[in-house]
Amino acid sequence: MIQIGDTLISEDIFETCFVCDLCKCKGMCCVEGDAGAPITQEEYEAIQEVLPEIWTDLSPEARKLIEKQGIAYIDDDGELVTSIIKGRECVFTYFDADGICRCAIDHAFREGRISVQKPISCHLYPIRLHQYNGLTALNYDRWSVCSPALKSGKKAGIKLYQFLKEPLIRKFGEKWYEEVCLAAERLA
Repeated sequence: MIQIGDTLISEDIFETCFVCDLCKCKGMCCVEGDAGAPITQEEYEAIQEVLPEIWTDLSPEARKLIEKQGIAYIDDDGELVTSIIKGRECVFTYFDADGICRCAIDHAFREGRISVQKPISCHLYPIRLHQYNGLTALNYDRWSVCSPALKSGKKAGIKLYQFLKEPLIRKFGEKWYEEVCLAAERLA
């Protein structure tokens, strides 16, 4: 683990080559799994506020579930997570013409229809954040669904911390990311 400020970063994040390949994985990280995406209370409130703006982008099943249960629930680990349809995809997903699972929140944000970004846990994936003795630990979540990303990353020579530059800066800031890059140089 490498410590930068109040974060502990797994060396896997510096060593693993990774570039999402949505044409191959079809965005299954938003469909498979045992719970929804972790969200903060602030994200919950922000998404709740923009829900009318993305409502028609959601599937009829998602709208029905949200009306019944809301946009999130507390999972078995006691964590607030997005609601999921029939134990599978997040309520904020939709499938494009190529059968790729996409995020309605992200789509609306990138179109400029809302100012709320998708949850940071989604934006950072496959990095997962955990609190540990007052520090935030960043760990690489290995999952077979992402095996095409490992091949694409290796081919492109792009490390996980490089691929996730935008969400890492969103979460921790430019200066922190610059320190990550310096740490990567020292590890190389």
